[in-house]
Amino acid sequence: MLRYLLEKEFKQILRHRFLPRVILFMPFMMLGVLPFAANQEVKEVRVAVLDNDHSTTSRRLIEKIKGSGYFQLVALPKSHQEALQGVEAGETDIILELPRDLEKAIVQGEGSQVLLAANAVNGTRGILGSTYLSSVLHDYASELRQAGVGSAERGAYTALPTFSLQSQYQFNPHLDYKAFMVPGLMVMLLTMLTGFLPALNIVGEKETGTIEQMNVSPVRPWTLILSKLIPYWTLGLFVLMLAMGLAATLFGLTPAGGIGNILAFTLLYLLVMSGLGICVSNIAGTMQQAMFVMYFFMMLFFLMSGLFTPITSMPQWAQMLTYLNPLRYFVQAMRSIYLKGSGLMDLLPQLGALAVYALASCSLALLSYRKRS
Repeated sequence: MLRYLLEKEFKQILRHRFLPRVILFMPFMMLGVLPFAANQEVKEVRVAVLDNDHSTTSRRLIEKIKGSGYFQLVALPKSHQEALQGVEAGETDIILELPRDLEKAIVQGEGSQVLLAANAVNGTRGILGSTYLSSVLHDYASELRQAGVGSAERGAYTALPTFSLQSQYQFNPHLDYKAFMVPGLMVMLLTMLTGFLPALNIVGEKETGTIEQMNVSPVRPWTLILSKLIPYWTLGLFVLMLAMGLAATLFGLTPAGGIGNILAFTLLYLLVMSGLGICVSNIAGTMQQAMFVMYFFMMLFFLMSGLFTPITSMPQWAQMLTYLNPLRYFVQAMRSIYLKGSGLMDLLPQLGALAVYALASCSLALLSYRKRS
């Protein structure tokens, strides 16, 4: 009986005029566009430099800022009021004001202060942009000290001792934000396909009345539920393989921990999300109800999974709530396998949590289904 039900479900999916195209289009859209759009790196910070000194030192500093790769020099205003007008017009993110006699104070070994004013309407851009610019200023000051500027009164420039630092970045040596986002977007893609589609499928059959024919048949509830879930598990695995191929082709990103580990977590996660979709479809009576409930859960899952923002940046109460979110564990597992090369033994807590959620979700899906005449 299960064989014929599966044949019916696959034929129904393939005959759909719109669904197969969406399933194939979504991986290309999410991995071809979103890694570039959902990017929290702060680059191209627009800086206006008010240079009151007009010296060699100030011009070298401006060139260093332009060459850092993080800043875009948009204006050289003649007054602070003119610089503020650029901020108010949304054309400038940071104002850097260099005082008069900057070079003279540095040569004489005296301290000098500069003004850094940031537009904090976008707090993240303002804070990180100011931090980057402060780092450039400190680096430039170190270069001046190393060159011996400020020791002219001795009759010669004497180089001062400095420390040289070498930074090593583990697991993402190029600090590419796309390497962090792509595994998370794969989780998002699987969530939407294997959570939404089974729920909408059953509710759609309720609205058209075809589910009544199944209810009056001698088919057991677990057989009917399996016939609804197996096609979407198959589609989920196919889409995952397609997404992994796109990640390798577009970004050169391959799982350092092996495909087998990813498949083990994926199979558990498919059970979790498809079971949740079946539970929603058993309760909802119309397509609108099912879409609203699934959208509510999806928004909570995405925002509290660490997909876009680190969980450690959340308030303590929100961090505790994330333990109830199955996406948290799958996102952690995908990123660890892809970037760190972690194995199943390294991810036993995440594996155990997903196994518990899978058992609970599938049990609720089976218990909540009732044949109705």
